[in-house]
Amino acid sequence: MADPATYRPKPGEIPTSPGVYRFRDPDGRVIYVGKAKSLRSRLSSYFQDPGGLHPKTRAMVYTAGSVEWTVVGSELEALQLEYTWIKQYTPRFNIMYRDDKSYPYLAVTMNEKYPRVQVMRGDKRKGVKYFGPFHPAKAIRETVDLMLRVFPVRTCSSGVFRRAELSGRPCLMGYIDKCAAPCVNRISPEDHRKLAQDFCDFMAGDAQVYIRRLEAQMKEAVTELRYEDAARRRDDIAALKRVFERNAVVLSESTEADIFAFSEDELEAAVQVFHVREGRIRGQRGWVVEKVEDVSAATMVEQLLEQVYGSLEDTSRIPREVLVPQLPDNAEQVAALLTGIRGANVDLRVPQRGDKKALMGTVQENADLALRLHKSRRSGDLTTRSAALRELQEALELDEPLLRIECYDISHVSGTNVVGSMVVVEDGLPKKSDYRKFSVTGEAARDDTAAMRDVLTRRFRHYLEDQERSGTFASGEIEPEDPADGGAAPAADGDRSSSRRFAYPPSLVVVDGGPPQVASAAEALRDLGVTDVPVVGLAKRLEELWLPGDEFPLVLPRASQGLYLLQRIRDESHRFAITFHRAKRGSSMVSSALDGIEGLGPSKQKALLKHFGSVKRIRAATVEHLQEVKGIGPSLAETIHTALRPEAGPEAGPGVNLTTGEILD
Repeated sequence: MADPATYRPKPGEIPTSPGVYRFRDPDGRVIYVGKAKSLRSRLSSYFQDPGGLHPKTRAMVYTAGSVEWTVVGSELEALQLEYTWIKQYTPRFNIMYRDDKSYPYLAVTMNEKYPRVQVMRGDKRKGVKYFGPFHPAKAIRETVDLMLRVFPVRTCSSGVFRRAELSGRPCLMGYIDKCAAPCVNRISPEDHRKLAQDFCDFMAGDAQVYIRRLEAQMKEAVTELRYEDAARRRDDIAALKRVFERNAVVLSESTEADIFAFSEDELEAAVQVFHVREGRIRGQRGWVVEKVEDVSAATMVEQLLEQVYGSLEDTSRIPREVLVPQLPDNAEQVAALLTGIRGANVDLRVPQRGDKKALMGTVQENADLALRLHKSRRSGDLTTRSAALRELQEALELDEPLLRIECYDISHVSGTNVVGSMVVVEDGLPKKSDYRKFSVTGEAARDDTAAMRDVLTRRFRHYLEDQERSGTFASGEIEPEDPADGGAAPAADGDRSSSRRFAYPPSLVVVDGGPPQVASAAEALRDLGVTDVPVVGLAKRLEELWLPGDEFPLVLPRASQGLYLLQRIRDESHRFAITFHRAKRGSSMVSSALDGIEGLGPSKQKALLKHFGSVKRIRAATVEHLQEVKGIGPSLAETIHTALRPEAGPEAGPGVNLTTGEILD
């Protein structure tokens, strides 16, 4: 670890203006971003007495290798720049409140001929009615399942709907009376649209109208001695009441607000938020974060709002009101930032009395319970991970702590569809956003050692290319692996902000295998000139550790936490490789009668299948009928017709899945 004294700037060099600062590690990776009203006083606090800092802050200062700053004109500009850099670099020592999940909404596609009910994420679309957000998504699906008893609106995808139209048979939902089956004309488009509108009206709050209507129908059925119909109406009423209870009004129906609360101790903080839309609690989210600095409640609120709302792609989902337990010190600037992101006024305040104050208490209670539950479940986890990493470092006699471990595995069947996987663990926890998969082809696919050499060469080549391009180790970035072209390409210099940070060295490379695989991996790094990354292999049979050039393996105790950690990483890389291999093998084993027809690419194949429904119908079509498909001209239509004729030979036969023997029409 670096000594803070080696990179401490001179006090006279640091300006007293507002600004944003970045700490970088020795490899140039940004590990912390902060802002200050006075850069000089803020940065000086990190170096005056490092031993008296918060434990996480002290670890950050000793991990860093340099610090840099940017002067801005105002606190609002500092807030905006800090948010931009945190979003760009995702520094490991910043408190990250985002859980990287988009808000799930219940959507009704009223812009289609036959409206569809579905769970949607991402940007809102014109003509689609949204209800929510809900969390978890399971709550929406349970709600929809209950609602379809009374409002059997279409829920199937366009492909399923089209196939049902062509075959004249509805899907399963139509058979169990949870869809009115407009695909087979059981209901007219107008009546189906009215059914979808009733669904929307109920979700908007007009529940009692439909419940009273069903009660009247139930009484009428009882009077006419139609007891089975009456029982169905009774069950429908119970289902709607359960949905209505979930969406009970807690505030005035004009209220749109997000209500935040958090519970904290010296090391961690639990955050909870209730999403209130049209006076109803539509969803709840919560997460637990590790505290990096001993920050005040006001600062935590500022960072929380900045990250939660700054990461939204659809800014219209920011509500009119944001209720927090304490206002940040620069509340006006934070409100201005949220207003700028939303494009409309955002009221940031602390509820003082009434129903909103009471609901804030409920959110606070949920945060307290979440922190206690997290502590009880994870009490020994941090200690165990730290012990495992420390034990591995000592066993391998490494000078640097194992902040990042990468594990590689090769998967294939008899040398076919060879693939490689890379999984990443940081601070003992999986970092799935950095997982990568590799397609191995050509001479590199001849055996496991050649494939391992190819995968390691490609991974570290990107690291070296970035180092050469930038002249430093600063946040190298490449795009994820694309299995279609068998490798990854470096991101363009002008598009780095949108790509993944990836091209920086791990603290340890683990390969699945014994001496041959370890020697191959070490050779790949040596050929590239990478000499500061240790390599170790974990052999499955006896769970031995093999180091490059060693005649005998390193055997860790069977109860070793370090060995458990390596086994989990190895098993995860094996799972990831097997999953990719099966997907690649499955796609390679499926052939179609349309494959190989000159001039007929994938898009035109899809257009033909969409128009006719199956290869069998395409084969029976005339040249004139084939030309009805967009993009199919007379010459191509004649080629297709000739290729699919029965007398055209065995190539014109139906597609076959070579794994199952299934005939693919």
